[in-house]
Amino acid sequence: MYETVRSLHSYWAYLVLLVLIIATVNAIIKTLGDKEYTAKDFRISLFTLIVSHIQLLIGLVLYFVSPRLQMFSELGMGEIMKDSVNRLYLVEHPLINIIAVALITIGYSKHKKKLTSQAKLKLIAIFYTIALVLFLSRIPWSTWMA
Repeated sequence: MYETVRSLHSYWAYLVLLVLIIATVNAIIKTLGDKEYTAKDFRISLFTLIVSHIQLLIGLVLYFVSPRLQMFSELGMGEIMKDSVNRLYLVEHPLINIIAVALITIGYSKHKKKLTSQAKLKLIAIFYTIALVLFLSRIPWSTWMA
């Protein structure tokens, strides 16, 4: 089960990054270009929200079925924090990505309450860009691209 969930989490991450990049670039371009917010923009930001939440759920399942989780009881938090690989997989990657998904959720929720196109697009651009940077900062690139 672990290998299946790990593969799903890895492949779904490509979709999340692709959709998040599209939503972020779209919002930035439209904000800078003083364009109108359309139904297409709403669908793009909603789809980004949905795929990121699915990735979060897959990630949580992976976290709890991972053999690495046993290291908390075997090594303790102090030893995990001393080892950069264990710290990345057990602390940094989950925590930062949960924050990134929360930012996507906050940006999406806040943008719906705004009345003007510029305000909507600006919120999406800001929150989704920060989330994208956080996602990119905690991807285990050496493992993911192998």
